[in-house]
Amino acid sequence: MATDAPPPSKTEPHLPSTEEFVEVQQSAEFGELRRAHRSFAFPLTLGFITWYLMYVLLSNYAGGFMGTKLFGNINVAFVLGIAQFVTTFLIAWWYARHAAANLDPKGEAIKSRMEGGA
Repeated sequence: MATDAPPPSKTEPHLPSTEEFVEVQQSAEFGELRRAHRSFAFPLTLGFITWYLMYVLLSNYAGGFMGTKLFGNINVAFVLGIAQFVTTFLIAWWYARHAAANLDPKGEAIKSRMEGGA
C-alpha cells in the first residue's frame, strides 16, 4: 500500500528546551498567531452560543411563535432547529479554511524553526 508520507528520518529530531519554548511563546510571531486564532474563534463562539441560547429560550418561552406553521407540517421550531445544524457545519468549514490559510502556515513556521533548532 503506497502512502504520501516521507520515510522516517534517521536523525534524532531537535527537542527544544523549556527556555526555547518560553522564548517562542513570548515572541511577536507567536503573539500574532494567537491573535489570529482568537480574533476568529472568540467572536464566532460567542455568536453561536448566543444563537443556540436564543433557540432554547424561544423553545421554552415562545411556544406560540415556535409552533407557527410555515408550510405543511413544517413550523418555525423545525426550521430553526435545522438551522442549528447548518450553522454548526458552516462554522466548522469556515474555521477549517481560516486555519489552513492563516493559522497553519504561521504555526508550521514556528514548529519547523523550533524543531530545526534555528
